[in-house]
Order: sequence, then structure tokens, then C-alpha cells
Amino acid sequence: MLFGKKINRVLNVRQAEERFEKEREELPLEKGDRLAMILAALAVFIPVLIGILAVLVLVLYLFFFRYL
Repeated sequence: MLFGKKINRVLNVRQAEERFEKEREELPLEKGDRLAMILAALAVFIPVLIGILAVLVLVLYLFFFRYL
């Protein structure tokens, strides 16, 4: 089958979760991993939030403050 492993992983959720937990226990986090994950999340989400805020400000400007 073309995507046999992926289909089995989706169908056998309990088995996939057990395997994931076992692999996660074998590889614990190092000292700076938590900080690195937080900084990576901020690097991903902050530009998106700035873009959403910019669109919101532009819409507010066009509807309310354009003729002042």
C-alpha cells in the first residue's frame, strides 16, 4: 500500500500514542530546550499577531478615521 504506515498510525491511535510516550521518555529535555521552544514559538506567533493587528488597525482606520 502506498501510505500503509501512515494509515495504520491514524487507525491505531492508542498504539501510536504509547509508542510516542515511550520514545519521549527515552529522550528527556536538556537544560535549554524549554527556553528554545518558547523562543521558537514567539518567533512564529509574534509576526502573525502583528499582521493580524495591522489588518485590524487598517480596517478601523478605513471605517472610522478616514474622513477626519
